[in-house]
Amino acid sequence: MSPRRLAEPHMQPATFAFTAENDVWAKGQIARYPEGRQASAVIPLLWRAQEQASGWLPQKAIEHVADILGMARIRVLEVATFYTMFNLEPVGKFHVQLCGTTPCMLRGADELRKICHRRIGEQLHVTANGKFSWVEVECLGACVNAPMTQINYDYYEDLNPEIFEKILDEMAAGRVPKPGPQIDRQMSAPILGRTTLNDPSIYEDRTRKLESELKAAAEKAAAEKAAAEKAAAEKAATEKAAAEKAAAEKAAAEKAAAEKAAAEKAAVEKAAAEKAAAEPEAKAAPDPMPTAAIAEEHVSDEHKPELLSKARDGKADDLKLIWGVGPKLETMLHAMGVFHFDQIATWTDMNLRWVDQNLTGFKGRAVRDKWVEQAAKLATGWRPASGIGDRPKE
Repeated sequence: MSPRRLAEPHMQPATFAFTAENDVWAKGQIARYPEGRQASAVIPLLWRAQEQASGWLPQKAIEHVADILGMARIRVLEVATFYTMFNLEPVGKFHVQLCGTTPCMLRGADELRKICHRRIGEQLHVTANGKFSWVEVECLGACVNAPMTQINYDYYEDLNPEIFEKILDEMAAGRVPKPGPQIDRQMSAPILGRTTLNDPSIYEDRTRKLESELKAAAEKAAAEKAAAEKAAAEKAATEKAAAEKAAAEKAAAEKAAAEKAAAEKAAVEKAAAEKAAAEPEAKAAPDPMPTAAIAEEHVSDEHKPELLSKARDGKADDLKLIWGVGPKLETMLHAMGVFHFDQIATWTDMNLRWVDQNLTGFKGRAVRDKWVEQAAKLATGWRPASGIGDRPKE
């Protein structure tokens, strides 16, 4: 291979710099390599510079790439002059690289070279209209399809003088012919057609085997699908039975709880009735003090009931189950030290009036709504059907 040198100074542009778009692209290429290895991007950057310079690599472009990569300019020049993919002189719009190695020469490349001389001129000469230039190159790796040439980025293979002339005519007219083999064959397949594996029985046996394999695969897939569907059905049946069993157990538990609550209520009522029957007839009690009077009466702290600093075991009873006690009253009772039904159930009349006296905004409520009677009933474990308690009878 002859020495490769830069174009003459009068051909060289005064400056070169990547366009904004190519500059962004170049930075992306450099970023692919670790710190200190940016020089590895030299070939792709030189190639992009050649594309920007209309197919050749000016000296200023080589120096620009060296500066971007922080390389000595001689190092980048060495790369550009070594690889023939970089054109060191201006080329035409259609740059013909004609393979001149043995397989192509044996198949007629010499006739193609004569056409290049006649139509384009000497190697690396650019035609006056700027459309064509050519150069003879080493093997381009398409020997099976010899003779061939690379024009810009495309290979044109299986050429003869007539076909090559037509390709150049098309390009001169501004059209790009279809690349690849120029005769009736597929890529690099044998030019005389298939020469091996021509026995039809090979494919018949293969077809039968393939059909058998496909059938077996289909049967296996169907069996697996049926097994999966069966397993899913059995799982669904098991889950359904478990759900029905759980529902039945829940219903039985609820029924037992209801029966227990009814029995406890009956026992409380029975005990109350027996107690009432056993006690002598009480003297007629005076009418309870009206709510307004209770609100005006002052009860001293000696009648304060037993109060707690906090709920026993850290869990207070739901005092809202007492008719007339809402969230606000419950909060006031907790602040007072009242947390449990059995506390309220033990209050005397004076205890009750002391509490009423200290229910700011609700004075008289404890007496009026018979809190002691309600609490005594709730302390036995009985619970009302409503979450707000049962209204006491007048």
